Amino acid sequence: MQISQVMTSDVELASPDDTIRDVARRMQEHDIGFLPVGENDELVGMITDRDIVTRGVASGLDGDSKVRDVMTTDVKYCFETDEVDDVAVNMGDIQVRRLAVVDDDKRLCGIVSLADTVHADKLSTGTGFSGVVRPGGSHTQARA
Repeated sequence: MQISQVMTSDVELASPDDTIRDVARRMQEHDIGFLPVGENDELVGMITDRDIVTRGVASGLDGDSKVRDVMTTDVKYCFETDEVDDVAVNMGDIQVRRLAVVDDDKRLCGIVSLADTVHADKLSTGTGFSGVVRPGGSHTQARA
């Protein structure tokens, strides 16, 4: 099964000049935590809710700061014709939960998440999840 059969093709796109407040509101409105960032018809980055918190808020930036100040510029992607099981394994290897999906001209045509691949191939998804959820050390939270 190809990625085009399980991806989400209705993709919201952010601009590097959008404010992180506006992007966070769009994420909230659409119940998403990830937006590709495009400029001049080119995919130039990705922004996640985690980027806003760890690179923005934690660094003292306010909501008027620009997406370009916190986005990830190392864009990971797959092709719409790639096989679901191969992509799921790759997502585990590179430890990402979502990937941009591009066509043969490298134009954005969708987004795929590990959850999208569940319906296609449970075995490869398990392999992908095992890579993404690798233990990262002590994670404790003090309770009040």
